[in-house]
Amino acid sequence: MDKLKKVLSGQDGNDDSNVLAERVSEATTLGWGTRVKGFIACFVLGVLCSVMGVIFLWIPGNGLTLFAVFYTFGNITSVCSTLFLMGPMKQLKKMVEPTRAIATAVMLLCLVLTLCSAFWWKNNGLAVLFCILQFFAMA
Repeated sequence: MDKLKKVLSGQDGNDDSNVLAERVSEATTLGWGTRVKGFIACFVLGVLCSVMGVIFLWIPGNGLTLFAVFYTFGNITSVCSTLFLMGPMKQLKKMVEPTRAIATAVMLLCLVLTLCSAFWWKNNGLAVLFCILQFFAMA
């Protein structure tokens, strides 16, 4: 009975599973320098995509659709850049804190609605409105 309690509580004496868990943890843990480099790379890519989106805004024809796509991708990449500094679980926990949950929900909803308005609804005014709301939700 004690053996069953240990197994169910995760205190099994099997060292192979603990060694495997430690190896996986060590392999997926990034050093601080690597985290900073990943953050800088993602953040710069996000800013470049957002700037390219603004440049595409002035192209006649499909410029507004390209703006919506690049601006949205830039925002997603910029948000993902902080995953390198904090780690995914800590960032997700912070994003759903009561003080940030509404802004997170609005931002994610506006990201989806921007792409929907650009591709399926073909409504340029809505695409710009949702991009503006993305900006305010992220601020």
